Amino acid sequence: MLDVGCSSPTLPPVKPVSTLTLLLLFFCLSLVQAADNTPLVVGMDLSYPPFETRDTKGAPSGVSVDLAYALGASLHRPVKIENIPFSGLIPALKTSRIDLVISSMTATPERAQSIDFSEPYLKTGLCLLVGAKSDIQSITDLDQVGRTAAVVKGTTAHIYATQHLKLARTLVLDQPASCVLEVVQGKANAFLFDQLSTLQNWRKNPTSTRAILAPFQSEDWAIGLRKGNDALRAQVNEFLKDYKARGGFDKLGDKWLSEQKAEFQKLGVPFVF
Repeated sequence: MLDVGCSSPTLPPVKPVSTLTLLLLFFCLSLVQAADNTPLVVGMDLSYPPFETRDTKGAPSGVSVDLAYALGASLHRPVKIENIPFSGLIPALKTSRIDLVISSMTATPERAQSIDFSEPYLKTGLCLLVGAKSDIQSITDLDQVGRTAAVVKGTTAHIYATQHLKLARTLVLDQPASCVLEVVQGKANAFLFDQLSTLQNWRKNPTSTRAILAPFQSEDWAIGLRKGNDALRAQVNEFLKDYKARGGFDKLGDKWLSEQKAEFQKLGVPFVF
């Protein structure tokens, strides 16, 4: 009787994985994780040139648009811009329709109750656009019986007028252009808005308006984020810090705001960046 032995097959020895191989594998996995193809959806109201507007082909354009694309590049994510009326930006953020707001938005205590903000990236202030022949020189002059202040709905100027103008009537409109037209036509005594936009509106209507650029309320613009999105907020803050250090904001100013910068210097008013 033959004794047939059952022996296990001999397997080739397993080679240990080198440290270099492990490092390369980790690096490749990191690249895959970094290349997040999920769009970064940024909300802005494309009616505030030169910050948020459209070019001749209808594509989003302006300071905030360039800033959004730079942020997307930093996060390795494609950027999708949603054009939303200013008063609808915070509701869109809270309902997750958008991931961020980059739309000349002032960080205020009232807004901070419902959304979070990044570190400020621009300093500006509220000022006045008045009629060319108006005797108004200050916000106090405006707040008189029989006078009308035009504001854009949902802006800090709207909030300011509601809280501080006791005698003047407040006219609330949806678009800045409508407010400017009210002043041009003499239907409103002043339009309350940010300094750069006020300067631009005056330059467009030099014979019928006058800009009082000294701010009656200082403000900081910041990027709006959903409450509790701390990871994205940290990434945004790190981007803003690095972008400023690399001269990114200086380049934005030179590209989009060179004339305004020169005008501010002429008037002795501190520039925004």
